[in-house]
Amino acid sequence: MVDVAKIKEVRERTGVGFGDCKKALEEADWDIESALDVLRKQSAVKAAKRADRDASEGRLALKISDDGSAGAIVEVNSETDFAARNERFVQFCERAVDAVIADGPEAINALEKDRNELISAIGENISIRRAERLVSSGGVVAGYLHATGTVGAIVELSSDAGELNKNVAMHVTAENPLVVNAGELPQDVIDRETEIFTTQAKETGKPDRIVENIVRGKLAKFKAESCLNEQQYIWDRDQRVGALLAASGTECRKFVRYQVGEGIA
Repeated sequence: MVDVAKIKEVRERTGVGFGDCKKALEEADWDIESALDVLRKQSAVKAAKRADRDASEGRLALKISDDGSAGAIVEVNSETDFAARNERFVQFCERAVDAVIADGPEAINALEKDRNELISAIGENISIRRAERLVSSGGVVAGYLHATGTVGAIVELSSDAGELNKNVAMHVTAENPLVVNAGELPQDVIDRETEIFTTQAKETGKPDRIVENIVRGKLAKFKAESCLNEQQYIWDRDQRVGALLAASGTECRKFVRYQVGEGIA
């Protein structure tokens, strides 16, 4: 005899379709906990089958500790943006960021069972692509997540600068700097840009001396656009971010900026 109440309970606890819940209960002789075990095993199999499907959509989750000493950001990918708006998907993202802010990025490894169950419920490949945590010693961590949930950043400042804390995180989100200071730019990045600028300048047919000046100017512009401290502050283009922070008695130690799908071929 079909027990609709049990099917409903299993469905509410797993998010799996009515028919699959019914089959699991029948296989488990209508024992709810045994049926849940059946579905967990099935979800792992389904996850393995979907693992090779592209997942470049998704959303971010971001959290700052109550005392401002730590912050975490996580990217969870799905195959479609429709799935990324699913309530269960959003809840999974929040569980992931809660785990990361408590125990660090490696904490996502403990969410494999939950991920498999989500794959089974939603029917898409789901992956936790990356996660990062900033913990400040003597400073403060702030963050900003865009309303779309697809781009955001966490920043560590050496001291509390009030409203500027979050504003810097918003600036990083909007302007996408590569590093805090020019000295942090990897040499291979500088070499690549120098090669590109040199090739472009030589195409003008101008003398080598002029070419060198052109390359030097373009490199200076590249560094200004790529380094947080050299960027023009988004709320006051007459101010450089580094100078603004210094005037407020603080400096940016580190930042992490994520955008859903960036770098995925």
